[in-house]
Amino acid sequence: MATITFVNEKKEIQVPAGANLRREAMTAGIQVYSGVNKVLNCHGLGSCGSCRVRITKGMENASPMGLIERTRLAMSMAYIGNEDTMRLACQTLVNGDMTVETTPPLNLYGDNFFS
Repeated sequence: MATITFVNEKKEIQVPAGANLRREAMTAGIQVYSGVNKVLNCHGLGSCGSCRVRITKGMENASPMGLIERTRLAMSMAYIGNEDTMRLACQTLVNGDMTVETTPPLNLYGDNFFS
């Protein structure tokens, strides 16, 4: 069993290895979507990018990033400056303990925004 710690919600959940991050978070009552995206989202298909999370610890315990996720995140302003920690919850499988920040803010003024 892996432990996922959700920073914003101050909650820990136990999940089996290989579990989908989005599905397990929503089952535990943790909202991975914000605003209008609570209703208007792709329901885990990886095409909207609104379930983005930042994995602050345990990135090595996440599944490798696939083409769909890499392409979707490349078009996201939140991804700028967070390339090593940002993932889509719907495309991430949990293989060990990790710490997750849900609905990370956009990085409109980050060091890498205009580069």
